[in-house]
Parts: sequence; structure tokens; C-alpha cells
Amino acid sequence: MFVDSHCHLDRVDLTPYAGDFSQMLSRAGEAGVKHMLCVCIDLEHYAAMRDLVSAYPNISVSVGVHPNEQDVREPSVEDLQRLGADPAVVAIGETGLDYHYNDGDLDWQRQRFRVHIEAARSLDKPLIIHTRDAREDTIAVMREAGAEAAGGVMHCFTETWDMAKQALDLGFYISFSGILTFKNAESLRDVARAVPLERLLIETDSPYLAPVPHRGKKNEPRFVSHVAAQVAELRGLSVEAVAELTSKNFYRLFSGARDAQDDLVAA
Repeated sequence: MFVDSHCHLDRVDLTPYAGDFSQMLSRAGEAGVKHMLCVCIDLEHYAAMRDLVSAYPNISVSVGVHPNEQDVREPSVEDLQRLGADPAVVAIGETGLDYHYNDGDLDWQRQRFRVHIEAARSLDKPLIIHTRDAREDTIAVMREAGAEAAGGVMHCFTETWDMAKQALDLGFYISFSGILTFKNAESLRDVARAVPLERLLIETDSPYLAPVPHRGKKNEPRFVSHVAAQVAELRGLSVEAVAELTSKNFYRLFSGARDAQDDLVAA
């Protein structure tokens, strides 16, 4: 059983499924994907995203505003608290810092990040953190704002072992996407070899970053098995063992995702 710990289901290309969302989910189920976390990137589209997945108990959601989103409704702590009180919302984010596509004074990103951390702490729900080209500032804001009180995951991790270790020391999990399968990602594979198994998650980040052998195509949750296979190879484990341990890790972190949690914990 696989869990796709980070995907954007409202953005997945449904063309191969004649526009039928349920068909795409059925294919994911046939590939062994039993739960998905559908991640919010802005408040304008949150309601539609929530409605899209509301009929499916095996899909959890998050609420937050991505650090690259500009000219959007800026979230307040109160906004995130109100929306995050929904039992279907198991996390706050994705949030964080991304300096790759932005320049100039980026204090607005850091302030938005702090707002998410405060909301997550008040709701006692974990954070989904995006970081790119902002290693020092990401860890600094996490420490200053007390992110360890909420916990969470460094999603689609592409940074160094040093940064991973600092996040792990704050109690965070590390999640790997299809990037782990890319030819030029050997340094990232070294990080994946070192992350403690009990803190490791897998994801697709659909519809982005499709793994080998689907690189260059639109990504979707059923491809998370390729990420699991890469982790299995790196760690000398079976794919089944990686599926089980990453699923257990997911339900431990995102305790609001209840559909299969009790069976996994008992296993």
C-alpha cells in the first residue's frame, strides 16, 4: 500500500481519463495507492479543491499559500485557523521559502511563512514546508517561529544532508519525489540513503516532476511506486517494505488521515 504524501489533484491532467477524476483515482488504486494528501497552494482555489475531493475518504487536504504565489489573497493566522479547523485538513501548507524565482526584498515570504507556523502551532497540525535556494533562512525562520512545536515535513526535498539533518533535529520528516530518480540526482540519493527510515516519506508532487521512466510527462499519484522503488534500491529493501514503512510514517505524522491508520499501526 502506497501513500502519496503530496500531490495537487486539482491540477492533474485528466485528458487520458476523458476528464473523469474518478477514473484517475481508480488507476491510482490499481497501482496500490490507497491514500493521497491533496495540497493547497492558494486560498482562491481552496474551496474548489476541497469540493473536488470531499467525496473520497482516502484523500486528505491541507490549506496554505505557496511561497511563490504572488498577487493572491494573503493568508492571516485567523484565515488558516478557520479553514484548518476542518477535520479533513490534516496539515498547514504548503508554505516556506523559495528564492529561486524571486529577488529583491523577500521579507513578505518570511512573514507569510511565520503566519503559517503560528497557525499550525495553534491548531496542533503539522506543516508542509517547501524550500528552494533558501536553506539558511528556512531553518532560521523555523527555529525563530518555533516550528518544531507543530512538526511536519520538508516536502520534495532537494537540498543538502546538512539541511536535512537540521530539519530532522527539529523533528521534521523528509519527503522525496520523482527527482530522486533523475540521472543527475546522485547527491540527493546520498541524502535519501542517510535519512532515518522512520522519518522518510514519498510523494509525486503531481502533476509536476514525473519520475523516470515517465519523465517529461504529466505526473499523477499512481507513479509514486517509482519513487518507492528508487528508495528500496538505495536502502536495500523491498518495494513492499518501503510502501509499508512510508505509509506508517505518513499516518504517524498526519494523524488526522484516518482511513487506514488503525490497521497500519496495528500491523
